[in-house]
Amino acid sequence: MPARSSLVLAAIASAAVPGLEPVGARDAVGAGETADVDVGEVTDTQGRRWLVRAPRTSSAAAMLEQEWRLLEALTDRLPFAVPQVAGTVELADGGRAGVHPALAGSPLSSASLGPGPGLAAALGRALAAVHDLPTTLAEEAGLPVYTSAEYRHRRLAELDRAAATGHVPAGLLARWERALEEAGAWRFTPCVVHGDLAAESVLVAEGEVVAVLDWGQARVADPADDLARLLADAPEEAAESVLEAYAHHRRTAPDRDLARRARLSGELAVARWLLHGVTSGDEAVVADAVAMLADLGSALDGTPW
Repeated sequence: MPARSSLVLAAIASAAVPGLEPVGARDAVGAGETADVDVGEVTDTQGRRWLVRAPRTSSAAAMLEQEWRLLEALTDRLPFAVPQVAGTVELADGGRAGVHPALAGSPLSSASLGPGPGLAAALGRALAAVHDLPTTLAEEAGLPVYTSAEYRHRRLAELDRAAATGHVPAGLLARWERALEEAGAWRFTPCVVHGDLAAESVLVAEGEVVAVLDWGQARVADPADDLARLLADAPEEAAESVLEAYAHHRRTAPDRDLARRARLSGELAVARWLLHGVTSGDEAVVADAVAMLADLGSALDGTPW
């Protein structure tokens, strides 16, 4: 179905939350959603800002329901805010739309992170808090739960599918195969992970993490996944500060191969982008992924994983 307009989303928000009277609406910037979820920002007569999210497909509707169950369970369990649904409304074409107050803070800029006890350390503490959550919270919300062996096999299957496209450079493919065949590097303890942690999902203020958004890909899996984009974008010394604070605040010590798998996860994200393009038949995405794979292959040629 076509994307809903901001005015339609404002009407949905009004129906979902009693007393919410919209006076302004716009598409949400940097909302971190897929094309299967429409997201808008609504301002009401009291000056309050709200985010409304409406699924376009049955799979997106199921994802939102799982996310809302998890977020309800996370109330008061984390040292930062997470979205809390203030109201929902049934949609004529199936599923429910949900509305939550917009959270305070500015999106994190990974590239501008500095080393030391400031924001980089705060980010490490925030990640530790997520990964120390009881896995039963995710299980009870109906989220995917993987053992370390299952997760490694999942990555191997992705690699096989990417290789079958013929678009992955031979040197890069060999590097990834070596990494996934090193079974000892995949002996991690699965934990609750955000699953799609990008800088724009992390809101910060005064040197602290104040909120984390976009929990739709949460699961019990490899903690390295939540570090992948942050370590790729942050300066090396700042990344070390994130890892040091993370290790210090985890209740159990991280496994020794965490950082290596995090960097590998970031590389494999390009293969998943390729598969998305192939599956959806989007030639522009495929071309973009092929260019990224070529650059990545050149940059990593001959380097150990």
